[in-house]
Amino acid sequence: MRPMMTSWYAVHTLTQHEQKVADMLKKQAIHAGLWDKEIFEILIPVEEVQQTRDGKRRKVMKKVFPGYVLVRMILTEDSQNLVKRVSGVTGFVSSGNKPVPIDDSEVQNILKRLEESSERPRVVWKVGDTVRIMEGPFADFTGRVEEVDAEKGKLKVLIPVFGRETPLELEFDKVEKA
Repeated sequence: MRPMMTSWYAVHTLTQHEQKVADMLKKQAIHAGLWDKEIFEILIPVEEVQQTRDGKRRKVMKKVFPGYVLVRMILTEDSQNLVKRVSGVTGFVSSGNKPVPIDDSEVQNILKRLEESSERPRVVWKVGDTVRIMEGPFADFTGRVEEVDAEKGKLKVLIPVFGRETPLELEFDKVEKA
């Protein structure tokens, strides 16, 4: 008999229950003696994004795949049944009744993308967008994005001053979409 291979599987959860499912799955896998034998890793892909609420910028963690957790496991009847019995799990992403593994290369791309997104600001603006300046001498002015410099995390925004469009260079976190 050849050794069983580990694969990643996407497990569908109730909305906003991803962390609860991950915690409970690990706890139950340990209790059943399946942790590090058939179930090895649970991942909830998240990325840090800037959000503006009540005029204040803050960094928040946003789920990349809301309603899903990724589980690295050896698919056996025991491991599959354990995952399905966890409160908040609605099932595996599957073909018919058989869970479909996620390609390893796809998981590596997800992990790489998450690592990269934590290293550089996420660009949410494009040339032509209208933005509102949130702080500084031009706070509450609106302008049009003329250039986006993702490397530096800056925008060139044209704002109307004394009847002329004046260019300003602003950091990503100093503006919001108007």
